[in-house]
Amino acid sequence: MKILLVEDSPSDALFATRALKMHSPDSDVFHVKDGVEAMDFLNQRSNWSDAARPDLILLDLNLPRMNGHEVLREIKSDHALRRIPVVVLTTSYREPDIFAAYDSHTNAYLVKPVDLSDFDRIVKVLTDFWVGANRLPA
Repeated sequence: MKILLVEDSPSDALFATRALKMHSPDSDVFHVKDGVEAMDFLNQRSNWSDAARPDLILLDLNLPRMNGHEVLREIKSDHALRRIPVVVLTTSYREPDIFAAYDSHTNAYLVKPVDLSDFDRIVKVLTDFWVGANRLPA
């Protein structure tokens, strides 16, 4: 499985990448730092001309240059990208963010825990479902 992590926080990216590798060691994890880079990756532009199409996207909402809501809307409005599952993984508990994400067709909305063991548990649940149990389109 190929997972695209869209996360601007270096520490959150490190925690998520380590947890993903621990719970899904056969997965390839690609990390980009903002929304513009995410869209470049998905559209194989700029430094990502040979990027593989991800099977799952983990998307933070609070991103520089292009926020997660904008990225999610672009992905879900693009015929070639819209079937890629997008899981919002963010610090926001705000109801408007949750509603906006689901209105833009996110597949799940997870709030990042502050505690590292809770963060690890969330990633384990995420990988158990998306990598282990769920069937993705080819």
